Amino acid sequence: MDNQNLAIKIKNLRNRKGFTQEQLSEESKLSLRTIQRIEKGESIPRGDTLVKLTQALGVTPDDLLEWEIPEDNGYLQLLNWSSLSFIFNPILGIVLPLVMWILKREKVKSVDDSGMKIINFQITWTLTFYLTITILSMMLDGEFYIPFRFSIQNSISALIANFSIATVIVFSLYSFNLAMILLNVRKSQKRLENKYLPAIPFLR
Repeated sequence: MDNQNLAIKIKNLRNRKGFTQEQLSEESKLSLRTIQRIEKGESIPRGDTLVKLTQALGVTPDDLLEWEIPEDNGYLQLLNWSSLSFIFNPILGIVLPLVMWILKREKVKSVDDSGMKIINFQITWTLTFYLTITILSMMLDGEFYIPFRFSIQNSISALIANFSIATVIVFSLYSFNLAMILLNVRKSQKRLENKYLPAIPFLR
């Protein structure tokens, strides 16, 4: 069992007990720094440390070492597909993956990591999209320029009606987001790690 899987298990058990890292430190009589290093996968609990930790978590050392977070590749693929909702509304591309991430991030293997990557990418993309639409609206000197209050549908319709480099830019943004989603769905099918770039790390 690798350090990262064990770290995830300990964190999940702590959350199930309703403990903060500080509370687990007090219950186990281990230093807060030790708990933090274990949960980051920087240290593997052994001997007395393992005994104290498992007693505080209400499990045996064998339970901890044998317990596995279940895999659900279908859910991971669905998590990636959920961000396609950005096509209907950019905010939906954030909200649906966020809900799915919250529901299963501690119950299904790889959902925590994949979910954060998807959400960070979609937030970054949405901010870029809104900023781009605002700038293009100003350039068109159109009726629909009201920063962050305009109708997305009206804005896009106006861009199409006034076909120009602006239309190409908006189409390219949508195409790039779609390509990233399809690429990562394919990665999930092959059980490979998801990569969504560029993305500002809002969630860590």
